[in-house]
Amino acid sequence: MPQVHRMHWLLSLLLLVPLLSYAAGPLPSWNDSGSRRAIEQFVTAVTDQTSKDFVKPAARIAVFDNDGTLWSEQPLYFEVLFALDEVKRLAPQHPEWKTQQPFKAVLDGDQKALAASGMDGLMKIVAATHSGISTEEFMARTEKWLATAVHPKTQKPYTEMVFQPMLELLQYLRDNGFKTYIVSGGEVAFMRAFAEEVYGIPPEQVIGTTFDARFEDRNGKLSIQRLPKLQHNDDGPGKPVSIESIIGRRPILAFGNSDGDLQMLQWTTAGTGKRFAGIVHHTDARREWAYDRDSKVGRLDKALTAARDDGWTVVDMAREWQRIYPFEPLDNP
Repeated sequence: MPQVHRMHWLLSLLLLVPLLSYAAGPLPSWNDSGSRRAIEQFVTAVTDQTSKDFVKPAARIAVFDNDGTLWSEQPLYFEVLFALDEVKRLAPQHPEWKTQQPFKAVLDGDQKALAASGMDGLMKIVAATHSGISTEEFMARTEKWLATAVHPKTQKPYTEMVFQPMLELLQYLRDNGFKTYIVSGGEVAFMRAFAEEVYGIPPEQVIGTTFDARFEDRNGKLSIQRLPKLQHNDDGPGKPVSIESIIGRRPILAFGNSDGDLQMLQWTTAGTGKRFAGIVHHTDARREWAYDRDSKVGRLDKALTAARDDGWTVVDMAREWQRIYPFEPLDNP
């Protein structure tokens, strides 16, 4: 190839690279679909100073549920799996658990008896594994579990079971002046143990279910001790309450995936000005799971109806996401 032609070819290639990068856009794992266009159009509208929908950066608040929205939640919520593992780990310190339900069911692997214990049984397990220690100790236990435990289906660490398209969305929003929050039914300290490293969301922007606590000074050793009493259930109507009390601003964008997020989505869209409500719809049985109205975990029924009635954006995972997890190659379903 003559030198002049080679230089012309290299120059053309260099000019093409940024164009290819631009074509991929800020959401490369999203197909060119209605959901992606709706997100990009919303962000453009609220960040363009010439737009009638312009929102000042201080008011660009975006809230996200965690379980099923930012990472997977099947076959059980990951925090529940943590609690079950903690029961087994702590069992030698609690010989009474061998005959006491629901702990006996956990130790015996009796799924039927565990299910029969219902929400009351689950709360006993959570209280036993989440309280009676300092916040620092609880977070250390959480971090140790996350560093060693793997998901039963993929054999990947739970912190890798996050949704790559949602990681891109979080970064895209922050690049455009948004402040991103987690508002989840998960326990707040459990999520704070990994949220900054995994999602880029700092502890002060993580809102969740909380236990009562007290300050203790034991011979100069200071700690916050976690008590076995629920202080606030950050699920359903509890989410708008915590948003109001902690953030103090109504979000302009909210994302969820289940009926537990319905009130948060309603609260967000009830404000004045341009608003965005999104739902992650689990439709991909091949790459993740497919479930909605009849699921016992992450049920999406009333919120799905509301989304269709009110024009919210429903993201079809199977159709709209080229990739689910960061460890997967790009896929065009």
